[in-house]
Amino acid sequence: MQQSPEEARRDAAEDAQWSRPECQAWTGTLLLGTCLLYCARVSMPICTVSMSQDFGWNKKEAGIVLSSFFWGYCLTQIVGGHLGDRIGGEKVILLSASAWGFITAATPLLAHLGSAQLVFMTFSRILTGLLQGRGTAASVQLSALGVYFPALTSLLSQKVRESERAFTYSTVGAGSQFGTLVTGAVGSLLLDWYGWQSVFYLSGGLTLLWVYYVYRYLLSEQDLILALSVLAQGLPVARHSRVPWRQLFRKPSIWAAIFSQLSAACSFFILLSWLPTFFKETYPSSKGWVFNVVPWLVAIPASVLSGFLSDHLISQGYRTITVRKFMQVMGLGLSSVFALCLGHTSSFCKSVFFASASIGLQTFNHSGVSVNIQDLAPSCAGVLFGVANTAGALAGVVGVGLGGYLIETTGSWTSMFNLVAAVSSLGLCTFLMFGKAQRVDLSPAREDL
Repeated sequence: MQQSPEEARRDAAEDAQWSRPECQAWTGTLLLGTCLLYCARVSMPICTVSMSQDFGWNKKEAGIVLSSFFWGYCLTQIVGGHLGDRIGGEKVILLSASAWGFITAATPLLAHLGSAQLVFMTFSRILTGLLQGRGTAASVQLSALGVYFPALTSLLSQKVRESERAFTYSTVGAGSQFGTLVTGAVGSLLLDWYGWQSVFYLSGGLTLLWVYYVYRYLLSEQDLILALSVLAQGLPVARHSRVPWRQLFRKPSIWAAIFSQLSAACSFFILLSWLPTFFKETYPSSKGWVFNVVPWLVAIPASVLSGFLSDHLISQGYRTITVRKFMQVMGLGLSSVFALCLGHTSSFCKSVFFASASIGLQTFNHSGVSVNIQDLAPSCAGVLFGVANTAGALAGVVGVGLGGYLIETTGSWTSMFNLVAAVSSLGLCTFLMFGKAQRVDLSPAREDL
C-alpha cells in the first residue's frame, strides 16, 4: 500500500534523527554554544555599573542600553526560525554565532569612537540582538544569519527523539545559566583586574573559537556552502514546507503557548538585566562573585533535573500536558513567589537564596512551554518558537525599560519584583486554562486528537 505524502515525510524525519553518539556530541556542543551566547548577552548587565560610572549614565539611560538588546533581538526571530526549519538549525546557529562573536569583541572599540557613548552602546546592543536574533542581509531582500533559540528548537525537533526531547532541550538550555555563571564569576574578576572592556573581549573571542570548532569538526563544508547558496538564491519554499499560519492561530493552545513563553522570557530578561545592579547597590560591601555566581550555579542542575523529571513522568504514564503544566507551575508560579520575597528582605544571605530559588525554578520552563511548542507543531517548531520568542523579546524591551523606570521613580526595588510576579502570574494562568499537547500542524483530517 502506497504511503501518503505526510507518512513519507514522517518516516524521512525519523531516519534523519541523530544516533545516540551524534546526539551526545551535539548536545555537548550546543550546551557550550548556549553558554557562550549568554556570556555575550550578560556581559552588558555585568558591566553596567562600571560603565555607568565611566559614562555618567543614570538608571533610565542604563535601562535604555540594557533593553536595546531586545530591540534588535525581537526583529529577527521569525525569519531565523523559518530558516532553521528550511536549511537546518545547525547551519543557522553557526552563521549567527560568528557574527555576534565579532560584534561582542568589538563593543569596547565602539565605546571609544566618539563622545556619544550611550548612542554607540545602544547601537552595539541592537546589533548583538539582531545577530543573536537573526543577522544581516543578502539576496534580493534580506538573507538571515540565524536565530539561536528558534534555530535550536527547529534542530532538536527534527533530530532528537520525542522521548528524549525534554531532557536534551533542558540540558542544552542549562548553558544559559552556565554562561551567566561563567560571566558572573570570571567577569567579576576581570572587571576588578582589567576593567569592563576585558569582559567583552573574552566572551567574543571564545565564541569565535567555538565557531571554528563546529565548522572544523561537526559540519561539512559542502552542507554549509549549500545552505549559503539557498540563502543567496532565495529559492522558493516547497509547498509542504509552508507554515499553516491560519490553521495554527485558530488554536487556543498555540496562543496559550505563545503568551506563556512571552511571560517566561520577559520575567527572565528583567531579572537577568537588573539583578547584578540590585545586589551591587543594595549590598555595596558584598562580593560580586557571590551574587553573580550562586543563582546560576543552582540553576544548572535545576535545568537538567527538570528535563529528567519531565521525561520520567511521561514514561510513567502521566499525560504530556499534565507534565508540561506542572513544569510551568514551578517555572512561572513558584519562581515568582521567590522573586517577590527579594523585595521584602534586607538580609544579603536571604536575598541570594531567594534569587537562586527564583532563577533555578525558572529553568523548569525549558521542560514546560519551550518543549510544548515542539509538541504542538514539530514540523514548524522553529518558526513558531520564533513567533513566541519575538513576543517575549518585545516584552523584554518593555519590561527591562519599565523596570528601570519604576526603580528610578519609586526609589524602590520592590516595584520591579512586583512587575516580575505579575507578568509570570498572567502567563501561568493562561497556560493552565488553554494549554494542550496535541499536534495542530497536521491537516485537519489527520490531527492527532
